[in-house]
Amino acid sequence: MGVAAVIAPAAAFFAIGGDVHMTARPAPESEPVVVGDTMPCCMEIVAAAAMTPSIGQAGFNAAPDRMIAASRYRTVDRSLPVGIAPERGLQVKTILASRAISEAFPQIPSIGGVRSDALRWHPNGLALDVMIPNPGSAEGIALGNEIVAFALRNAKRFGLQDAIWRGVYYTPGGAQRGGYGHYDHVHITTTGGGYPDGDEIYFR
Repeated sequence: MGVAAVIAPAAAFFAIGGDVHMTARPAPESEPVVVGDTMPCCMEIVAAAAMTPSIGQAGFNAAPDRMIAASRYRTVDRSLPVGIAPERGLQVKTILASRAISEAFPQIPSIGGVRSDALRWHPNGLALDVMIPNPGSAEGIALGNEIVAFALRNAKRFGLQDAIWRGVYYTPGGAQRGGYGHYDHVHITTTGGGYPDGDEIYFR
């Protein structure tokens, strides 16, 4: 009499990951982005492969590795690929934020980083300008809001100091409106974490 045993796979699913530019014609300021509850960003996937060993005629003389295959583990590469921002001169937390945003939002056309500025954030590799396609459209505004929410959810991991979008200044402690500009891009400032030495691996 044949017996069929099915071992169902088990899987853990992952969730994912300073300067002021005024427009020529100031746009109305937005309501602050509200960050909802999310799952942790950096869970590792470990899946068991499904197996249906047939005992039947082989009986108990079959090789143990064929009969008692519990699970198979696969290695998951959790490293983030290089993003779209030029990384030269960026500090490690800024690079992590840039790579994570590039991966999470592939529709972003460009991310600016180090540049000359009267304030220290961009020249010192502490800031990013995440450019928003069609920033005045409903879709563009929604995308900017999503990026701000993503940055705030990952504030500790990114060493987030602040984000600025559509006249609102965001910090991990809250948001405030009033004359902050940034209507075509989301400005993100990190605490830096020092300059890379070339051996860093940035994880999701």
